[in-house]
Amino acid sequence: MLALDHIVIAGKNAEEASENYHKRMAIKAIKGGEHENWGTYNYLAYFSNESYIEWLGIQDYDKASESDNPLIKHLVYRLDQNKPGPFQFALRTNQMDEYWKHFQANNIPFDGPFSGERLRPDGTLLTWRMLFPKYHVEDEMLPFLIEWGNSSNAPTTQGLTNPQAIMNIHYSGVNKATFMDIYQLKNRKSLSNQFLLRNSKISFKESGDLSFELV
Repeated sequence: MLALDHIVIAGKNAEEASENYHKRMAIKAIKGGEHENWGTYNYLAYFSNESYIEWLGIQDYDKASESDNPLIKHLVYRLDQNKPGPFQFALRTNQMDEYWKHFQANNIPFDGPFSGERLRPDGTLLTWRMLFPKYHVEDEMLPFLIEWGNSSNAPTTQGLTNPQAIMNIHYSGVNKATFMDIYQLKNRKSLSNQFLLRNSKISFKESGDLSFELV
């Protein structure tokens, strides 16, 4: 079953953006690291339901604008349009190869899988893969799939986890039926405009920016 992995927030200055959330919501964030190949960096806030917020910023615009990674392309578009804020989220899976086969078998356009890595503060290497159903950043959004390597992206120190949880995502990228087909999910008739993830919930809406609720 899919789980919410993280919400991605575009920030002209990722550190300042994370500090603003700290002031408004009393959540603590830490510097995540730099993605040298993509020209980006991030700050992270971890939550009790095994999810987190990623504030993603650009440190090398030329490198970021030339990236073939759909997430970085979307980030560049949002910041070029002066639209900082939540714009994407990741669904965690341990069946990346099965989704890759599903997309191929059902003619669902996709990009990836893309491999990523960064060094933790303790010197250990964190690795992951990402798979993106294709979408047009101007008028829609589809969450991407992420599969972690030998270790999860959990904080190395327990005290870094915030007590809150991301319990509801308000999403208008595509309608629920299309979403269920793309991600190979079974419909739950009792939840006409919602879908329960393993650790959170998606509420489908007709329009509006991506948003979420911390409880």
